[in-house]
Amino acid sequence: MEHPYVTLKIENKVGYIEFFHPNRNSMPSDVLSQLSQIIYEAGNSDAVKVIVLKSGGERTFCAGASFNELIAIENEDEGKMFFSGFANVINAMRKCPKLIIGRIQGKAVGGGVGLAAATDYCLATKYASIKLSELSIGIGPFVIEPAVSRKIGKTAMAQMTINAEEFYSPGYAKEKGLYGDVFNSVEELDEAVKTLAEKLSSYNPEALKAMKSVFWENTEHWDTLLEQRAEISGKLVLSKFTKKTLKRFG
Repeated sequence: MEHPYVTLKIENKVGYIEFFHPNRNSMPSDVLSQLSQIIYEAGNSDAVKVIVLKSGGERTFCAGASFNELIAIENEDEGKMFFSGFANVINAMRKCPKLIIGRIQGKAVGGGVGLAAATDYCLATKYASIKLSELSIGIGPFVIEPAVSRKIGKTAMAQMTINAEEFYSPGYAKEKGLYGDVFNSVEELDEAVKTLAEKLSSYNPEALKAMKSVFWENTEHWDTLLEQRAEISGKLVLSKFTKKTLKRFG
């Protein structure tokens, strides 16, 4: 069985950050923690001008929180700590001085939609449907909501949250502004990501950095906000409803 990992590979001044988990690229704490750290490192590396965020495997971009880990949470502190992992990744992406391009090759669920929304520009394939499934398991997309709402608007975010068991098409995601473009194959996606990232890496780095901070204006309070949201999810994951629901998946 393959092990989870997070790697950084630099090619032509582009830092490719890749995460992987054998269970549909779900996110346990150790992967979230490594991801935050590597985003920070790439953001501060002189060798990297632009960052690409991608995941391993061909099918799912990211299935969100690790259900095995959610089942194991026993108290509010553990709950808050787990969901803070997602908060830390989103804040690392927000504060990163380099532009981050998302490469979404397949389905994004829950926290995976949050990751896509926290990139500065996102490209996807026609297989990259999105779903916010959290309400159906008794929690809610609290930590990722600010990132998702900022990208697609509160109304679309609310619709997806309420229709928690429904996948929304890549066309919908593009129309709402989550994806900049959608491609027919992974090969076309990779070509487009490489072309865009390398083009951006040739631009004035000071201009890119200044634009990044403009994109993320008025989000300075997210350090506190996302921590508060992690606390809400951390409590709800202990509810009888969620414990019972997660057992079905365990």
